[in-house]
Amino acid sequence: MTDLAPLRRALISVSDKTGLTQLGHALAARGVEILSTGGTAKALRDAGLEVRDVSDFTGFPEMMDGRVKTLHPVVHGGLLARRDLESHRDAMVEHNIGPIDLLVVNLYPFEDTVAKGADFDTCIENIDIGGPAMIRSAAKNHAFVSVVTDVADYDVLLADMDANAGQTTLALRQRLAQTAYARTAAYDTAVSTWMAGAIGDDTPRRRSFSGTFKQTMRYGENSHQAAAFYTDGTHRPGVATAVQHQGKELSYNNINDTDAAFELVAEFDPAGGPAVAIIKHANPCGVARGATLLEAYQNAFDCDRTSAFGGIVALNQPLDEATAKAIVEIFTEVVIAPGASDAAKAVFASKKNLRLLTTDALPDVKAPITTYRQVAGGMLVQDKDTGHIGMDDLKVVTKVAPTDAQMADLLFAWKVAKHVKSNAIVYVKDGATVGVGAGQMSRLDSALIAAKKAERMADAMGLPAPLTIGSAVASDAFFPFADGLMEAAAAGATCVIQPGGSMRDDEVIAAADAAGIAMVFTGMRHFRH
Repeated sequence: MTDLAPLRRALISVSDKTGLTQLGHALAARGVEILSTGGTAKALRDAGLEVRDVSDFTGFPEMMDGRVKTLHPVVHGGLLARRDLESHRDAMVEHNIGPIDLLVVNLYPFEDTVAKGADFDTCIENIDIGGPAMIRSAAKNHAFVSVVTDVADYDVLLADMDANAGQTTLALRQRLAQTAYARTAAYDTAVSTWMAGAIGDDTPRRRSFSGTFKQTMRYGENSHQAAAFYTDGTHRPGVATAVQHQGKELSYNNINDTDAAFELVAEFDPAGGPAVAIIKHANPCGVARGATLLEAYQNAFDCDRTSAFGGIVALNQPLDEATAKAIVEIFTEVVIAPGASDAAKAVFASKKNLRLLTTDALPDVKAPITTYRQVAGGMLVQDKDTGHIGMDDLKVVTKVAPTDAQMADLLFAWKVAKHVKSNAIVYVKDGATVGVGAGQMSRLDSALIAAKKAERMADAMGLPAPLTIGSAVASDAFFPFADGLMEAAAAGATCVIQPGGSMRDDEVIAAADAAGIAMVFTGMRHFRH
Protein backbone atom coordinates (compact mmCIF):
# COMPACT_ATOMS: atom_id res chain seq x y z
CA MET A 1 0.00 0.00 0.00
CA THR A 2 1.40 3.37 -1.03
CA ASP A 3 2.35 5.74 1.78
CA LEU A 4 2.17 9.07 -0.06
CA ALA A 5 -0.60 9.76 -2.57
CA PRO A 6 -0.73 12.84 -4.83
CA LEU A 7 -3.73 15.15 -4.62
CA ARG A 8 -4.50 16.79 -7.95
CA ARG A 9 -8.29 16.73 -8.23
CA ALA A 10 -10.96 17.18 -5.52
CA LEU A 11 -14.72 16.72 -5.59
CA ILE A 12 -16.45 18.97 -3.06
CA SER A 13 -20.18 18.72 -2.27
CA VAL A 14 -21.29 19.93 1.16
CA SER A 15 -24.48 20.93 2.96
CA ASP A 16 -22.61 22.54 5.85
CA LYS A 17 -20.58 25.25 4.15
CA THR A 18 -18.58 26.25 7.22
CA GLY A 19 -14.98 26.86 6.11
CA LEU A 20 -15.85 25.95 2.51
CA THR A 21 -14.39 28.96 0.71
CA GLN A 22 -11.24 28.92 2.85
CA LEU A 23 -10.72 25.27 1.94
CA GLY A 24 -11.40 25.99 -1.72
CA HIS A 25 -8.82 28.78 -1.84
CA ALA A 26 -6.29 26.64 0.02
CA LEU A 27 -6.71 23.74 -2.41
CA ALA A 28 -6.59 26.00 -5.45
CA ALA A 29 -3.40 27.61 -4.13
CA ARG A 30 -1.88 24.12 -3.99
CA GLY A 31 -2.77 23.42 -7.62
CA VAL A 32 -5.80 21.20 -6.99
CA GLU A 33 -8.60 21.13 -9.59
CA ILE A 34 -12.02 21.46 -7.99
CA LEU A 35 -15.15 19.60 -9.09
CA SER A 36 -18.42 20.52 -7.45
CA THR A 37 -22.21 20.48 -7.61
CA GLY A 38 -25.18 22.80 -7.10
CA GLY A 39 -25.03 25.20 -4.16
CA THR A 40 -21.47 24.22 -3.27
CA ALA A 41 -20.25 25.13 -6.77
CA LYS A 42 -22.08 28.44 -6.61
CA ALA A 43 -20.59 29.32 -3.21
CA LEU A 44 -17.10 28.55 -4.47
CA ARG A 45 -17.56 30.56 -7.66
CA ASP A 46 -18.99 33.47 -5.68
CA ALA A 47 -15.73 33.40 -3.73
CA GLY A 48 -13.79 33.83 -6.97
CA LEU A 49 -12.71 30.21 -7.44
CA GLU A 50 -12.60 28.28 -10.68
CA VAL A 51 -14.89 25.27 -10.39
CA ARG A 52 -15.75 22.49 -12.82
CA ASP A 53 -19.30 21.15 -12.64
CA VAL A 54 -19.62 17.45 -11.97
CA SER A 55 -22.10 17.27 -14.85
CA ASP A 56 -19.34 18.52 -17.16
CA PHE A 57 -16.96 15.93 -15.70
CA THR A 58 -19.44 13.06 -16.22
CA GLY A 59 -21.02 14.33 -19.45
CA PHE A 60 -24.39 13.68 -17.81
CA PRO A 61 -26.76 16.35 -16.41
CA GLU A 62 -28.22 16.50 -12.92
CA MET A 63 -31.78 15.22 -12.98
CA MET A 64 -34.83 14.30 -10.87
CA ASP A 65 -34.62 17.44 -8.71
CA GLY A 66 -30.98 16.72 -7.92
CA ARG A 67 -31.58 13.15 -6.76
CA VAL A 68 -29.24 11.93 -9.50
CA LYS A 69 -26.02 13.87 -10.05
CA THR A 70 -23.03 12.01 -8.60
CA LEU A 71 -24.38 8.45 -8.99
CA HIS A 72 -22.33 7.89 -12.12
CA PRO A 73 -19.54 5.48 -13.18
CA VAL A 74 -17.23 8.38 -14.00
CA VAL A 75 -17.49 9.66 -10.43
CA HIS A 76 -17.28 6.31 -8.70
CA GLY A 77 -14.68 5.04 -11.12
CA GLY A 78 -12.56 8.09 -10.35
CA LEU A 79 -12.88 7.37 -6.64
CA LEU A 80 -12.55 3.58 -6.71
CA ALA A 81 -9.85 3.00 -9.33
CA ARG A 82 -6.69 1.44 -7.95
CA ARG A 83 -3.82 3.42 -9.32
CA ASP A 84 -1.43 0.49 -8.89
CA LEU A 85 -3.35 -1.92 -11.15
CA GLU A 86 -2.79 -1.75 -14.91
CA SER A 87 -6.27 -3.15 -15.59
CA HIS A 88 -7.85 -0.29 -13.61
CA ARG A 89 -5.72 2.30 -15.36
CA ASP A 90 -6.65 0.82 -18.76
CA ALA A 91 -10.36 0.94 -17.87
CA MET A 92 -10.02 4.59 -16.89
CA VAL A 93 -8.46 5.41 -20.24
CA GLU A 94 -11.01 3.36 -22.19
CA HIS A 95 -14.00 5.01 -20.50
CA ASN A 96 -12.52 8.48 -20.12
CA ILE A 97 -12.54 8.36 -16.30
CA GLY A 98 -10.33 10.86 -14.53
CA PRO A 99 -8.98 10.12 -11.05
CA ILE A 100 -10.50 11.91 -8.05
CA ASP A 101 -7.92 12.12 -5.28
CA LEU A 102 -9.93 13.95 -2.63
CA LEU A 103 -13.61 13.79 -1.71
CA VAL A 104 -15.03 16.44 0.61
CA VAL A 105 -18.65 15.67 1.51
CA ASN A 106 -20.95 16.34 4.41
CA LEU A 107 -24.45 15.02 4.16
CA TYR A 108 -27.95 16.42 3.85
CA PRO A 109 -29.00 17.61 7.33
CA PHE A 110 -31.32 14.70 8.02
CA GLU A 111 -30.86 14.74 11.80
CA ASP A 112 -31.61 18.47 11.99
CA THR A 113 -34.67 18.01 9.78
CA VAL A 114 -36.07 15.38 12.15
CA ALA A 115 -35.20 17.50 15.21
CA LYS A 116 -37.25 20.37 13.75
CA GLY A 117 -40.33 18.13 13.60
CA ALA A 118 -40.58 17.95 9.81
CA ASP A 119 -43.26 15.78 8.25
CA PHE A 120 -42.60 12.32 6.80
CA ASP A 121 -42.14 13.40 3.17
CA THR A 122 -39.75 16.22 4.09
CA CYS A 123 -37.63 13.83 6.14
CA ILE A 124 -37.52 11.39 3.23
CA GLU A 125 -36.31 14.13 0.86
CA ASN A 126 -33.51 14.93 3.30
CA ILE A 127 -32.06 11.42 3.14
CA ASP A 128 -28.77 11.74 1.27
CA ILE A 129 -28.01 9.00 -1.27
CA GLY A 130 -25.18 10.21 -3.48
CA GLY A 131 -23.13 11.52 -0.55
CA PRO A 132 -22.92 8.26 1.42
CA ALA A 133 -22.28 6.31 -1.78
CA MET A 134 -19.31 8.51 -2.69
CA ILE A 135 -18.01 8.49 0.88
CA ARG A 136 -17.99 4.71 0.98
CA SER A 137 -16.26 4.50 -2.39
CA ALA A 138 -13.55 6.97 -1.40
CA ALA A 139 -13.07 5.39 2.02
CA LYS A 140 -12.71 1.90 0.54
CA ASN A 141 -10.00 3.19 -1.79
CA HIS A 142 -8.15 5.09 0.94
CA ALA A 143 -4.90 3.60 -0.30
CA PHE A 144 -5.06 6.36 -2.92
CA VAL A 145 -7.96 8.68 -2.04
CA SER A 146 -8.50 11.07 0.88
CA VAL A 147 -12.06 11.51 2.12
CA VAL A 148 -13.10 14.35 4.43
CA THR A 149 -16.53 14.32 6.08
CA ASP A 150 -15.89 16.67 8.99
CA VAL A 151 -15.11 20.39 8.86
CA ALA A 152 -12.68 19.84 11.74
CA ASP A 153 -10.42 17.86 9.39
CA TYR A 154 -9.93 20.62 6.79
CA ASP A 155 -6.87 22.05 8.50
CA VAL A 156 -5.54 18.57 9.27
CA LEU A 157 -5.70 17.70 5.57
CA LEU A 158 -3.95 20.90 4.49
CA ALA A 159 -1.21 20.48 7.09
CA ASP A 160 -0.55 16.94 5.89
CA MET A 161 -0.33 18.14 2.28
CA ASP A 162 2.07 20.93 3.20
CA ALA A 163 4.31 18.52 5.08
CA ASN A 164 4.46 16.17 2.10
CA ALA A 165 4.76 18.34 -1.02
CA GLY A 166 1.05 18.28 -1.82
CA GLN A 167 0.60 14.59 -1.05
CA THR A 168 -1.23 12.88 1.81
CA THR A 169 0.07 10.15 4.07
CA LEU A 170 -1.46 6.71 4.41
CA ALA A 171 -1.86 7.22 8.14
CA LEU A 172 -4.05 10.28 7.56
CA ARG A 173 -6.05 8.59 4.80
CA GLN A 174 -6.74 5.61 7.06
CA ARG A 175 -7.93 7.83 9.88
CA LEU A 176 -10.12 9.86 7.53
CA ALA A 177 -11.59 6.64 6.10
CA GLN A 178 -12.48 5.37 9.58
CA THR A 179 -14.14 8.70 10.38
CA ALA A 180 -16.03 8.52 7.09
CA TYR A 181 -17.42 5.05 7.70
CA ALA A 182 -18.44 6.05 11.22
CA ARG A 183 -20.26 9.07 9.79
CA THR A 184 -22.24 7.03 7.24
CA ALA A 185 -23.03 4.47 9.94
CA ALA A 186 -24.32 7.20 12.26
CA TYR A 187 -26.31 8.71 9.39
CA ASP A 188 -27.95 5.39 8.55
CA THR A 189 -28.62 4.86 12.25
CA ALA A 190 -30.43 8.20 12.41
CA VAL A 191 -32.52 7.32 9.37
CA SER A 192 -33.42 3.80 10.51
CA THR A 193 -34.21 4.92 14.06
CA TRP A 194 -36.44 7.73 12.80
CA MET A 195 -38.20 5.46 10.34
CA ALA A 196 -38.89 2.80 12.98
CA GLY A 197 -40.60 5.47 15.05
CA ALA A 198 -42.40 6.98 12.09
CA ILE A 199 -43.98 3.66 11.11
CA GLY A 200 -44.64 2.61 14.70
CA ASP A 201 -42.17 -0.28 14.89
CA ASP A 202 -41.09 -0.48 18.54
CA THR A 203 -38.96 -3.59 18.03
CA PRO A 204 -37.28 -3.39 14.60
CA ARG A 205 -35.44 -6.55 13.58
CA ARG A 206 -32.16 -4.65 13.47
CA ARG A 207 -31.28 -1.60 15.53
CA SER A 208 -28.22 0.61 15.32
CA PHE A 209 -26.56 2.91 17.85
CA SER A 210 -24.18 5.79 17.24
CA GLY A 211 -22.34 8.57 19.01
CA THR A 212 -19.92 11.41 18.36
CA PHE A 213 -16.67 11.57 20.28
CA LYS A 214 -16.49 14.46 22.75
CA GLN A 215 -13.58 13.71 25.05
CA THR A 216 -11.24 11.08 26.42
CA MET A 217 -11.62 10.34 30.11
CA ARG A 218 -8.51 10.00 32.27
CA TYR A 219 -10.09 6.69 33.24
CA GLY A 220 -13.49 5.11 33.77
CA GLU A 221 -15.20 4.22 37.03
CA ASN A 222 -11.80 3.04 38.29
CA SER A 223 -8.25 3.99 37.36
CA HIS A 224 -7.56 0.73 35.51
CA GLN A 225 -10.50 1.25 33.12
CA ALA A 226 -10.16 3.19 29.86
CA ALA A 227 -13.10 5.43 29.00
CA ALA A 228 -14.36 8.11 26.62
CA PHE A 229 -17.43 10.33 26.34
CA TYR A 230 -19.64 10.38 23.23
CA THR A 231 -22.67 12.53 22.52
CA ASP A 232 -25.78 11.23 20.78
CA GLY A 233 -26.84 14.37 18.90
CA THR A 234 -30.22 14.70 20.63
CA HIS A 235 -29.33 18.09 22.19
CA ARG A 236 -31.21 17.26 25.40
CA PRO A 237 -30.26 19.89 28.01
CA GLY A 238 -27.80 18.34 30.41
CA VAL A 239 -24.19 17.45 30.99
CA ALA A 240 -23.53 16.64 27.32
CA THR A 241 -24.70 20.04 26.08
CA ALA A 242 -23.72 22.20 29.06
CA VAL A 243 -21.11 24.96 29.01
CA GLN A 244 -18.31 24.38 31.50
CA HIS A 245 -17.20 27.70 32.96
CA GLN A 246 -14.38 26.54 35.18
CA GLY A 247 -12.72 23.59 36.85
CA LYS A 248 -10.76 20.61 35.62
CA GLU A 249 -12.07 18.17 33.06
CA LEU A 250 -15.07 16.10 34.09
CA SER A 251 -14.38 12.49 34.97
CA TYR A 252 -16.45 9.47 34.00
CA ASN A 253 -18.10 9.39 37.42
CA ASN A 254 -18.63 13.18 37.36
CA ILE A 255 -20.56 12.91 34.11
CA ASN A 256 -22.66 10.00 35.31
CA ASP A 257 -23.51 11.67 38.62
CA THR A 258 -24.14 15.10 37.08
CA ASP A 259 -26.59 13.57 34.64
CA ALA A 260 -28.41 11.86 37.51
CA ALA A 261 -28.55 15.12 39.48
CA PHE A 262 -29.87 17.27 36.64
CA GLU A 263 -32.49 14.72 35.56
CA LEU A 264 -33.72 14.58 39.16
CA VAL A 265 -33.93 18.31 39.78
CA ALA A 266 -35.77 18.71 36.46
CA GLU A 267 -38.69 16.83 38.05
CA PHE A 268 -39.43 20.07 39.92
CA ASP A 269 -40.90 22.78 37.70
CA PRO A 270 -39.15 26.12 38.36
CA ALA A 271 -42.57 27.77 38.25
CA GLY A 272 -43.33 25.96 41.50
CA GLY A 273 -40.30 27.45 43.20
CA PRO A 274 -36.58 26.74 43.60
CA ALA A 275 -35.37 23.16 44.00
CA VAL A 276 -31.95 21.64 44.64
CA ALA A 277 -30.70 18.06 44.39
CA ILE A 278 -27.41 16.83 45.82
CA ILE A 279 -26.13 13.56 44.37
CA LYS A 280 -23.46 11.14 45.51
CA HIS A 281 -22.65 7.98 43.54
CA ALA A 282 -25.72 8.47 41.34
CA ASN A 283 -28.09 8.51 44.36
CA PRO A 284 -29.66 11.61 45.94
CA CYS A 285 -28.42 12.40 49.42
CA GLY A 286 -30.64 15.46 49.68
CA VAL A 287 -33.44 17.06 47.64
CA ALA A 288 -35.51 20.07 48.67
CA ARG A 289 -37.63 22.99 47.65
CA GLY A 290 -37.43 26.38 49.34
CA ALA A 291 -38.68 29.93 49.24
CA THR A 292 -35.28 30.81 47.80
CA LEU A 293 -32.58 28.82 46.07
CA LEU A 294 -30.39 29.25 49.15
CA GLU A 295 -33.10 27.84 51.41
CA ALA A 296 -33.62 24.89 49.04
CA TYR A 297 -29.88 24.17 49.08
CA GLN A 298 -29.64 24.36 52.86
CA ASN A 299 -32.64 22.05 53.30
CA ALA A 300 -31.18 19.54 50.83
CA PHE A 301 -27.79 19.75 52.53
CA ASP A 302 -29.32 19.10 55.96
CA CYS A 303 -30.71 15.74 54.84
CA ASP A 304 -27.21 14.19 54.78
CA ARG A 305 -24.38 16.62 55.41
CA THR A 306 -21.82 13.83 55.48
CA SER A 307 -22.61 12.44 52.03
CA ALA A 308 -22.95 15.93 50.52
CA PHE A 309 -19.16 16.35 50.87
CA GLY A 310 -17.68 15.82 47.40
CA GLY A 311 -21.14 15.63 45.84
CA ILE A 312 -22.86 17.01 42.76
CA VAL A 313 -25.31 19.89 43.15
CA ALA A 314 -28.09 20.49 40.61
CA LEU A 315 -30.47 23.45 40.64
CA ASN A 316 -33.70 24.05 38.76
CA GLN A 317 -33.11 27.82 38.55
CA PRO A 318 -30.06 29.95 37.68
CA LEU A 319 -27.41 29.96 40.40
CA ASP A 320 -27.26 33.16 42.46
CA GLU A 321 -24.48 34.63 44.60
CA ALA A 322 -25.96 33.70 48.00
CA THR A 323 -26.39 30.05 47.03
CA ALA A 324 -22.92 29.95 45.49
CA LYS A 325 -21.42 31.19 48.76
CA ALA A 326 -23.18 28.42 50.68
CA ILE A 327 -22.10 25.73 48.23
CA VAL A 328 -18.39 26.61 48.48
CA GLU A 329 -18.42 26.17 52.23
CA ILE A 330 -17.74 22.47 51.64
CA PHE A 331 -15.91 20.61 48.87
CA THR A 332 -18.24 20.11 45.91
CA GLU A 333 -17.29 18.35 42.68
CA VAL A 334 -19.78 19.80 40.18
CA VAL A 335 -22.60 22.35 40.13
CA ILE A 336 -25.05 22.33 37.22
CA ALA A 337 -27.86 24.83 36.70
CA PRO A 338 -29.87 26.50 33.93
CA GLY A 339 -27.67 29.59 34.11
CA ALA A 340 -25.58 31.44 36.70
CA SER A 341 -25.18 35.11 37.59
CA ASP A 342 -21.84 36.85 37.13
CA ALA A 343 -21.66 37.29 40.91
CA ALA A 344 -22.13 33.55 41.43
CA LYS A 345 -19.40 32.80 38.89
CA ALA A 346 -17.11 35.19 40.74
CA VAL A 347 -17.70 33.28 43.99
CA PHE A 348 -16.72 30.01 42.31
CA ALA A 349 -13.67 31.51 40.60
CA SER A 350 -11.56 31.02 43.74
CA LYS A 351 -12.37 27.29 43.78
CA LYS A 352 -10.35 26.10 40.79
CA ASN A 353 -11.31 22.43 41.16
CA LEU A 354 -15.06 23.07 41.33
CA ARG A 355 -16.71 22.58 37.96
CA LEU A 356 -19.56 24.92 37.08
CA LEU A 357 -21.84 23.84 34.23
CA THR A 358 -24.74 25.82 32.83
CA THR A 359 -27.43 24.91 30.34
CA ASP A 360 -30.03 26.93 28.46
CA ALA A 361 -32.91 24.95 29.96
CA LEU A 362 -33.94 21.97 32.03
CA PRO A 363 -34.50 18.61 30.33
CA ASP A 364 -38.09 17.70 29.61
CA VAL A 365 -38.65 14.79 32.00
CA LYS A 366 -41.80 13.76 30.13
CA ALA A 367 -40.17 13.60 26.69
CA PRO A 368 -39.87 10.06 25.33
CA ILE A 369 -36.27 8.79 25.22
CA THR A 370 -34.83 5.39 24.43
CA THR A 371 -32.19 4.06 26.80
CA TYR A 372 -29.62 1.33 26.21
CA ARG A 373 -27.67 -0.97 28.50
CA GLN A 374 -25.11 -3.46 27.29
CA VAL A 375 -25.13 -7.01 28.59
CA ALA A 376 -22.91 -9.91 27.54
CA GLY A 377 -23.78 -10.64 23.93
CA GLY A 378 -26.52 -8.08 23.58
CA MET A 379 -28.19 -4.81 24.40
CA LEU A 380 -31.23 -4.05 26.55
CA VAL A 381 -33.37 -1.30 25.03
CA GLN A 382 -36.25 0.41 26.78
CA ASP A 383 -38.15 3.67 27.11
CA LYS A 384 -36.77 6.02 29.75
CA ASP A 385 -38.88 6.06 32.91
CA THR A 386 -40.97 9.16 32.25
CA GLY A 387 -43.87 8.00 34.41
CA HIS A 388 -45.58 10.73 36.42
CA ILE A 389 -48.25 10.56 39.06
CA GLY A 390 -50.65 13.37 39.91
CA MET A 391 -53.16 13.83 42.70
CA ASP A 392 -55.97 12.32 40.64
CA ASP A 393 -53.94 9.13 40.06
CA LEU A 394 -53.66 8.27 43.75
CA LYS A 395 -55.92 5.80 45.52
CA VAL A 396 -56.37 6.19 49.27
CA VAL A 397 -56.45 2.65 50.71
CA THR A 398 -56.44 3.34 54.47
CA LYS A 399 -59.11 4.55 56.87
CA VAL A 400 -57.18 7.79 57.33
CA ALA A 401 -56.69 9.97 54.25
CA PRO A 402 -53.64 12.24 53.84
CA THR A 403 -54.06 15.94 54.50
CA ASP A 404 -53.26 18.40 51.72
CA ALA A 405 -49.84 19.08 53.27
CA GLN A 406 -49.13 15.35 53.56
CA MET A 407 -50.23 14.82 49.96
CA ALA A 408 -47.76 17.45 48.78
CA ASP A 409 -44.93 15.71 50.63
CA LEU A 410 -46.01 12.30 49.32
CA LEU A 411 -45.86 13.49 45.73
CA PHE A 412 -42.49 15.13 46.41
CA ALA A 413 -41.15 11.90 47.91
CA TRP A 414 -42.48 9.93 44.94
CA LYS A 415 -40.57 12.10 42.47
CA VAL A 416 -37.37 11.60 44.41
CA ALA A 417 -37.87 7.83 44.82
CA LYS A 418 -38.00 7.54 41.03
CA HIS A 419 -34.32 8.57 40.98
CA VAL A 420 -33.08 6.42 43.88
CA LYS A 421 -31.57 3.01 43.21
CA SER A 422 -33.87 0.14 44.21
CA ASN A 423 -34.86 -0.83 46.76
CA ALA A 424 -35.66 2.82 47.47
CA ILE A 425 -37.19 4.38 50.60
CA VAL A 426 -37.46 8.17 50.83
CA TYR A 427 -38.64 10.18 53.85
CA VAL A 428 -39.82 13.76 53.16
CA LYS A 429 -40.99 16.53 55.45
CA ASP A 430 -42.07 20.04 54.45
CA GLY A 431 -40.75 19.73 50.89
CA ALA A 432 -37.33 18.29 51.76
CA THR A 433 -35.88 14.83 52.02
CA VAL A 434 -34.96 13.91 55.59
CA GLY A 435 -33.84 10.34 54.97
CA VAL A 436 -32.90 8.29 51.90
CA GLY A 437 -32.32 4.54 51.78
CA ALA A 438 -30.95 3.30 48.48
CA GLY A 439 -29.84 0.20 46.66
CA GLN A 440 -30.44 -2.41 49.34
CA MET A 441 -31.40 -6.00 48.66
CA SER A 442 -34.19 -5.67 51.24
CA ARG A 443 -36.77 -2.90 51.38
CA LEU A 444 -36.74 -3.27 55.16
CA ASP A 445 -33.02 -2.48 55.20
CA SER A 446 -33.57 0.62 53.06
CA ALA A 447 -36.18 1.86 55.53
CA LEU A 448 -33.83 1.16 58.46
CA ILE A 449 -30.82 2.85 56.85
CA ALA A 450 -32.78 5.97 55.90
CA ALA A 451 -34.13 6.28 59.43
CA LYS A 452 -30.71 5.76 61.02
CA LYS A 453 -29.13 8.40 58.79
CA ALA A 454 -31.89 10.81 59.82
CA GLU A 455 -31.13 10.08 63.49
CA ARG A 456 -27.44 10.74 62.91
CA MET A 457 -28.16 14.06 61.20
CA ALA A 458 -30.47 15.09 64.06
CA ASP A 459 -27.65 14.44 66.54
CA ALA A 460 -25.16 16.36 64.41
CA MET A 461 -27.52 19.33 64.14
CA GLY A 462 -28.45 19.28 67.83
CA LEU A 463 -32.10 18.52 67.14
CA PRO A 464 -34.20 16.86 69.88
CA ALA A 465 -35.60 14.28 67.42
CA PRO A 466 -34.99 13.17 63.83
CA LEU A 467 -36.94 14.95 61.11
CA THR A 468 -38.54 11.68 60.10
CA ILE A 469 -41.04 12.34 62.91
CA GLY A 470 -44.17 13.47 61.10
CA SER A 471 -42.71 12.69 57.66
CA ALA A 472 -44.13 11.22 54.47
CA VAL A 473 -42.42 8.12 53.08
CA ALA A 474 -42.23 6.79 49.54
CA SER A 475 -41.36 3.26 48.44
CA ASP A 476 -40.43 2.81 44.77
CA ALA A 477 -42.14 -0.61 44.69
CA PHE A 478 -44.72 -2.35 46.84
CA PHE A 479 -44.06 -3.53 50.37
CA PRO A 480 -44.01 -7.32 50.08
CA PHE A 481 -44.55 -7.58 53.82
CA ALA A 482 -45.69 -5.16 56.49
CA ASP A 483 -42.25 -5.05 58.15
CA GLY A 484 -40.83 -2.28 55.94
CA LEU A 485 -43.93 -0.20 56.44
CA MET A 486 -43.81 -0.68 60.21
CA GLU A 487 -40.14 0.37 60.26
CA ALA A 488 -41.15 3.60 58.52
CA ALA A 489 -43.93 4.08 61.06
CA ALA A 490 -41.46 3.47 63.89
CA ALA A 491 -39.26 6.19 62.40
CA GLY A 492 -42.20 8.59 62.72
CA ALA A 493 -43.72 8.53 59.25
CA THR A 494 -47.39 9.46 59.25
CA CYS A 495 -48.24 8.76 55.61
CA VAL A 496 -47.01 6.44 52.86
CA ILE A 497 -47.01 6.36 49.08
CA GLN A 498 -46.31 3.11 47.27
CA PRO A 499 -47.41 1.33 44.08
CA GLY A 500 -49.46 -1.43 45.70
CA GLY A 501 -49.91 -4.76 43.99
CA SER A 502 -48.43 -7.13 46.56
CA MET A 503 -50.13 -10.44 47.35
CA ARG A 504 -50.13 -9.16 50.93
CA ASP A 505 -51.56 -5.70 50.26
CA ASP A 506 -54.39 -6.44 52.69
CA GLU A 507 -51.90 -7.18 55.47
CA VAL A 508 -49.92 -4.03 54.70
CA ILE A 509 -53.07 -1.89 54.65
CA ALA A 510 -54.22 -3.42 57.94
CA ALA A 511 -50.84 -2.64 59.49
CA ALA A 512 -51.09 0.97 58.30
CA ASP A 513 -54.59 1.25 59.77
CA ALA A 514 -53.41 -0.21 63.05
CA ALA A 515 -50.60 2.36 63.17
CA GLY A 516 -53.04 5.15 62.34
CA ILE A 517 -51.14 6.26 59.23
CA ALA A 518 -52.48 7.21 55.82
CA MET A 519 -51.46 5.33 52.70
CA VAL A 520 -52.02 5.87 48.99
CA PHE A 521 -51.36 3.56 46.04
CA THR A 522 -49.99 4.85 42.75
CA GLY A 523 -50.43 1.75 40.58
CA MET A 524 -46.99 2.51 39.14
CA ARG A 525 -43.55 1.47 40.33
CA HIS A 526 -40.16 3.08 39.74
CA PHE A 527 -37.50 0.36 39.86
CA ARG A 528 -34.07 1.83 39.09
CA HIS A 529 -31.24 -0.66 38.76
